[in-house]
Formats: sequence, C-alpha cells, structure tokens
Amino acid sequence: MSVVPAEVLQGGARAGASGLSAEGDAVGELAPRARLLPSLAAVYRAQLSRARVARIPLLFVATFQSVGIMILMRGVVDGGREAQAVVAGASVLVVAFVALNLLAQYFGQLRAAGGLDHYATLPVPPAAVVLGAAGAYASFTVPGTVVTAVVGCVMFQLPLAHLWVLAAVIPLAGAALSGLGAALGLLAPRPELATLLGQLGMSAALLLGVLPADRMPDVIQYARDLLPSTYGVEAFARTFGAHPDWGVVLLDLGVCAGVGVASLALATWAYRRAAVR
Repeated sequence: MSVVPAEVLQGGARAGASGLSAEGDAVGELAPRARLLPSLAAVYRAQLSRARVARIPLLFVATFQSVGIMILMRGVVDGGREAQAVVAGASVLVVAFVALNLLAQYFGQLRAAGGLDHYATLPVPPAAVVLGAAGAYASFTVPGTVVTAVVGCVMFQLPLAHLWVLAAVIPLAGAALSGLGAALGLLAPRPELATLLGQLGMSAALLLGVLPADRMPDVIQYARDLLPSTYGVEAFARTFGAHPDWGVVLLDLGVCAGVGVASLALATWAYRRAAVR
C-alpha cells in the first residue's frame, strides 16, 4: 500500500483552504451535487434491481387479492355503476397494496436499520431518493393492475375500449399513494408501527375504494374524499359508461395529480427530517 507524503497532504490542505488546486484551478467543497433527474434515474434503477427478486410474489399476491375481492363482490353486485366501482376500485387496490403498504414497510425498515445514513452520504437530492423508490415500487403494479381490470371487465361484462386510461391512472394514483406510504414509513418511530400504518392505509383503500359509494353512510362518503386513490378510482370508473364525461375524468385525474405532488412533497420533507436524526 502506498503512503501519501505529508508534504503533499499539507500542500493539498493549503490549496483546498485557498479554494485553488496545485494548478490554480478552482475546486469545489467535496463534490458537485448531482442533478435531480440523473439522480432519480440512478436510484430508480438501483431500487428496481433490488426488488426484482420479489416481483413475482408481489404481483401474485396483489393481483390474487384484488381478483378474489371481485369474485366475492360478484355475488352481491349485478352490474351498472356498482360493478364499475368494484372493478375500478379493485384495479387501483393493486397499486395501494404495493405503493402504499409495502413502501411504508420499506422506509420504516430502512430508517430503523440505518439505511438512510447511506443515502445521506451520497450527493443526491432527497427528492430523488423518495421519487426513485416510489417509482420503482409503483412500477411493479402495472401488470397486476391491467390483469385485474381485464378480468373484472370480463366478469362484470364491462367494455374494454377505454382501458388505456390506466396509463394515466396508474402513475397518478401510484404517485399519490407512494408519497403517502413513504411518509408513513419515514415518520413512524418504529418499523412495526410503519407496517401497521401501511396495513391500515391499504384497508382504507379497500373499504373506501372497492365498495360502492352509494351503499355507504354519508359520513363514510365524505371520508372517501380524503383518500388519494379515490380520485383515480372515480376517473377509471367513469370511463365504463357508453358516453364518458371526459371533462370530469380529467378533473379527477387532475385532483389525483395534485394530491400526488403534495404527498411526494410530504415524503421528501419526512426524509429530510429522518435523515438528520
């Protein structure tokens, strides 16, 4: 192992203190901070490769759960708007299972194990860490959501013509639920509590999103407006009609997008708060 001479270290220290290198070029403090988009792409690829092993079990559990719920509701709901609400809610429930429940558990365990210290040493913005992990987990929901929607449409005899709207519903609902899940995991003082909060959030998405709103008490219907995934469910459910009101669909998607930005901003703040402790 080579040893750096003391004269070089002293010279480097004097050059660093003056802000100049030995050749007279300006040097930064330690390293330039990475930009948001390259950092986001790097974190996304890293998280995607880490969770790739668990992709098949996650997809199977989330899809099987939603399809099973639709089979149970088939004996209660005949068709019409109630069937549309069940299929839309079960499809978005796949997103809630992964983006909200599992992401809350991931960040809760990451905080408890000291994994945030690793990210804190990297010159990446906090938003890149949150968005990269949220995007990676939300990506796993795409196949399961599509399969659930197709099975539900066939089961309840709904049209398949407008399933393309899932290309907007999945990322917007995924952003809203991922931000909420990350915030729950980062703010929870213990990983067990993060897991509990994630399970409660997914249960709320199940009860308030899958069950037809017309059969709920008025108080519960008001509570649906506080759940981010509700707007994605409503937007998807409205497309099953013979003549969808696309203005209302875009409005629901816009609200879902706004909630997604707010929840991801909350998760970024929670990450900064947890990283400094």
